[in-house]
Amino acid sequence: MAYVITQRCCNDASCVPECPVDCIRPTPEQPEFATTEQLYIDPDTCIDCGACVDACPVEAIFSEDDLTASLARFRDINADYFQRHPLESNFDPLVTPARPPKELGTLRVAIVGAGPAACYAAEELLRRADVEVEMFDRLPTPWGLVRAGVAPDHPGTKTVSGMFESAFRRDALQYHLNVEVGSHISHDELLAHHHAVIYAVGASTDRKLNVPGEDLPGSHSATEFVAWYNGHPDYADRTFDLSGERAVIVGNGNVALDVARVLTLDPDELAKTDIADHALDALRNSNIREVVVLGRRGPVQAAYTSSEFLALGYLKGIDVIIDPAELELDPGSRALLDDPDVEPSLQLKYALAQEYAAKTPDPARKRIVFRYLTSPSAVTGTDRVEGVEFVHNELVSENGRVTARATDRTESLPASLVLRSIGYRGEPVADLPFDEASGVVPNEHGRVVVDSAHLPGAYVSGWIKRGPRGVIGSNRVDSQETVEQLLDDFTSGKLAAPQADRGALKALLAQRQPDLVDREGWKAIDTAEKSAGKSGGRPRVKFTTREDLLKAARG
Repeated sequence: MAYVITQRCCNDASCVPECPVDCIRPTPEQPEFATTEQLYIDPDTCIDCGACVDACPVEAIFSEDDLTASLARFRDINADYFQRHPLESNFDPLVTPARPPKELGTLRVAIVGAGPAACYAAEELLRRADVEVEMFDRLPTPWGLVRAGVAPDHPGTKTVSGMFESAFRRDALQYHLNVEVGSHISHDELLAHHHAVIYAVGASTDRKLNVPGEDLPGSHSATEFVAWYNGHPDYADRTFDLSGERAVIVGNGNVALDVARVLTLDPDELAKTDIADHALDALRNSNIREVVVLGRRGPVQAAYTSSEFLALGYLKGIDVIIDPAELELDPGSRALLDDPDVEPSLQLKYALAQEYAAKTPDPARKRIVFRYLTSPSAVTGTDRVEGVEFVHNELVSENGRVTARATDRTESLPASLVLRSIGYRGEPVADLPFDEASGVVPNEHGRVVVDSAHLPGAYVSGWIKRGPRGVIGSNRVDSQETVEQLLDDFTSGKLAAPQADRGALKALLAQRQPDLVDREGWKAIDTAEKSAGKSGGRPRVKFTTREDLLKAARG
């Protein structure tokens, strides 16, 4: 019997060093790690010890004998990876990273943000040094996209927050929530109280379609919609017209699939989750029967992962619809699939599309329809959204890259709701340089760079560092790199000693932001939400306004 890594895998590689026979791949040191959809366990080497199960922060690893019907295929998915990448075990002893010398005293670090990138950075600092960490977030709650971005029907993915809670129990880390850096406290003031500041603020805005009609009522970003159904206090008052029978999602990444599921799932299923009550009420009254997902390129280049695509086939009462004609491949895509070195996940992605196309749909069921090689040219309507016009694309190779080029074929599709899901984008950070073209803070391995020189004491991690790529666990390796640079600078004397201590910081923040939420305040919010969820068999019922969150924090 072997253990199997399944759909929920967050790629943070916590399991890799725990395996006594080194049979989990890819590892962070391997080039495939940067692009892998998930991690895999070699079934021929696994000794059934279960160490990886305990290490997994998102409950993604199961004994092969315990796989449910929706996860059973992952037995072959794990094995297929090692057919392509035969295991070469490495039993070199793990090297314990050096800690800064004790004579340097306590390292003080401010972390701006409280999402996965911030939390992984804090965890690494607590592990590597004698440190005091002050974590800031403009919201009254921590965890960032774990709380406000992960789909409510993926509760296992959210359990990573439990790992952070456990790591942050020590007083060495303090929460300063509902505090906005740049408003309540400046970058220079943070540096006056710390050796260094790590900005892990993510990518909070979305990319635009830049087509006529994009701003019509009924046209929104998926970012807004996701934040709305997850109870983000900045979006709780938004409204989305669900009175029509068809919605169109532009883009086909995993976020698009999340949105498609939420729009089509039985509300009684969603009622078992932590979805915001206002969203659940709206979805109970929704008339949407069909969600069309538009992808710019072909089925081989689709942005969703094969694991999330596979999961759609197990949704109750929902058909996945693909016209077989949509799966006709251009020579380049066919050559890619036929390449003996092709990744099994890519072959699976196309095989799944073929399987969906071969099924006979049930007219009584809701539908998620995939369209490929399409780009919207306009969102149509007079006073509100009435449809989408799009062009058909063809794939061409330019400078070694496959790109989509518009043809003269056009089509229109009636719809009452249009959601764009074509990527996130970072926003400028006060007092830091910003690259408008890439939407990130210029940096070298996490050190902020201005005019070709490192900005003393300033670091970045996560999407504001590398762009909106990767999943939750991708931030672990990224944060480790940033912390390594910071510790090197501390050890070599490049960081100025803070002028004021933790007590002075607390006094300043109490003066600037009386509604600051600290550790005890967050505990009170967390306890109240979980208590409210118990009666309905839900993990929690979220407070969705700042007023209610602050009231709970004081309670």
